[in-house]
Amino acid sequence: MAMEEVARVYAEALFGAAKDKGKLDEIRDQLGQFTDAVAENRDLQLFFFSPYFGSAEKREALSRAVVGADPELVNFLELLIEKHRTPVLFRIRRQFDALWAKENKRLAVTVTARRLFSLAQRASNCRRILNSTGVRCFSISRSRKLTNSGSAPTTALARASRFSADPE
Repeated sequence: MAMEEVARVYAEALFGAAKDKGKLDEIRDQLGQFTDAVAENRDLQLFFFSPYFGSAEKREALSRAVVGADPELVNFLELLIEKHRTPVLFRIRRQFDALWAKENKRLAVTVTARRLFSLAQRASNCRRILNSTGVRCFSISRSRKLTNSGSAPTTALARASRFSADPE
């Protein structure tokens, strides 16, 4: 079974459990926090993804690392550890986020323009997308500004935000 397929199966299982419990947003946020922490820390990656450390050691470290996390997520992460599937964690998150976006009729949008958009302009663009497609955009986290010469764009990071494109 290919890694993407494994990730899809696990993401669908977590998504189904979170949806049944009415905790889609909470599980999504916590999964994101955990995967971000692992992505940003090479030592955590080596520890959780390495076959040299046993499942018991990883479960113990997990219990210290995710204090206060939803039990559904903790059980899921423990299952990944037990089944030696932690290396697909990032793919699982991408699959889960895609399922969440589809469920919530959301669309991630990247716009390339000559100038950076203000928060109000980004919200306005999201409203236009909603009006024309019926789909809400969310989490516009990256803006690109083209140089005056039109050559390689410079990139500026904008604070990740969720926009409600509902008409006011």
